[in-house]
Amino acid sequence: MFPSDPDVLVIGAGCAGIAAARELTARGRSCIVLEGGTRVGGRAWTESMSLDAPFDHGASWLHQADDNPLTPLARALGCEMLDHDTVRERRLFAHGRFATGEERRAFAAAEDDFWQAIDAAARDGGPDRPASAAAPPDGPWDATVVHWEGAQICAAELSRMSLHDFAATALDGPNLVLRGGVGGLVARLADSLPVRLAARVDRIAWGAKGVAAEGAFGSVRAHAAIVTVSTGVLATDGIAFDPPLPLATQEAIHALPLGLLTKIAFRADGPDVPDLPPFVSLRRAVEHDGDRPMSWVARLFGDPVFIAFCGGARAWESCGDATRAEAEAREEAAKVFGPRAAAALGRAIVTRWGEDPLFRGAYSHAVPGRQQARRVLGTPLADGRLSFAGEACHPRFAATVAGAWLSGIEAARAVP
Repeated sequence: MFPSDPDVLVIGAGCAGIAAARELTARGRSCIVLEGGTRVGGRAWTESMSLDAPFDHGASWLHQADDNPLTPLARALGCEMLDHDTVRERRLFAHGRFATGEERRAFAAAEDDFWQAIDAAARDGGPDRPASAAAPPDGPWDATVVHWEGAQICAAELSRMSLHDFAATALDGPNLVLRGGVGGLVARLADSLPVRLAARVDRIAWGAKGVAAEGAFGSVRAHAAIVTVSTGVLATDGIAFDPPLPLATQEAIHALPLGLLTKIAFRADGPDVPDLPPFVSLRRAVEHDGDRPMSWVARLFGDPVFIAFCGGARAWESCGDATRAEAEAREEAAKVFGPRAAAALGRAIVTRWGEDPLFRGAYSHAVPGRQQARRVLGTPLADGRLSFAGEACHPRFAATVAGAWLSGIEAARAVP
């Protein structure tokens, strides 16, 4: 049942929208969640049909789990979960073979040196600049570390990212994986909420007297609205605002673009598939200028599924062309495991966050010089009548479900 005259409209039933609606309900405020798609969860989505095993198309880990607000909620629901860092073997492929123990230790030392350099540069009192400017440049593993920390983890190259924001949003472990998927958890947390699906909002009128959301579903009025759609949608005018948003808010939206991380997941049955034990993660070293390797995670919870991760500019280049993305992932598999093992990989599913008009990308980064854009976007307008929430608004846990959740709660608490 939907309230006919709600206190608050929540636009989007992703992690931030669900958190906002739960907080509003707990505070005795009525709300309706208007979701443009046909499911809840947003960029946290787990499905099992494609590969006959749970597969997280989007968010895959509960990062920094001891501080993550979703960790106690998952425990309360009895979710089966493991600290990936304690059960996985990290492998490195370099020079046409798997790296030796000495090479793996050298790579780990290069990662430590990278973060020491980043942290020192972020504290040096100088102006913000691209994160790549602070990265060590000349060591034998430095290009691989830069590619890994930028395109493969942050979904954008370090040259596109604010140094200060990159340092401020760096995360630690534990990194929990869930048997039912992160998307499965988020969907359960939406149970009993007043979510209206297939209700895409095209226009929001807002001001001192309240708000109205309009779309093909009609029009709904309320005291206030919390908008949780991605900056990718906002930057392409996916929602029209009347009156237009303040210039500072518009600039903040464009200063927080979405990067892209595409996953290509393969069913991996049969004797000839790559021989990797459960939970293994694999990186391939950068071999030359312009090389942009994918990385892999294998057999989570023992399921016969191999997942290739392709991030940053390379992901955008194959956006909208699932056939190309799958072919390139198979080529990557052949480089590491050999042609026969690569050919043995079965049916594949390719994620499509970049081309989906409800998202337009994976998760945000701040452009150089614009770290404060997250706080600007998260500042309520019209005395709290209009607020934005989502991972892009959180200055510490940006690009994660934790940041989206905390932002949604904060926005709900700011409603007058």
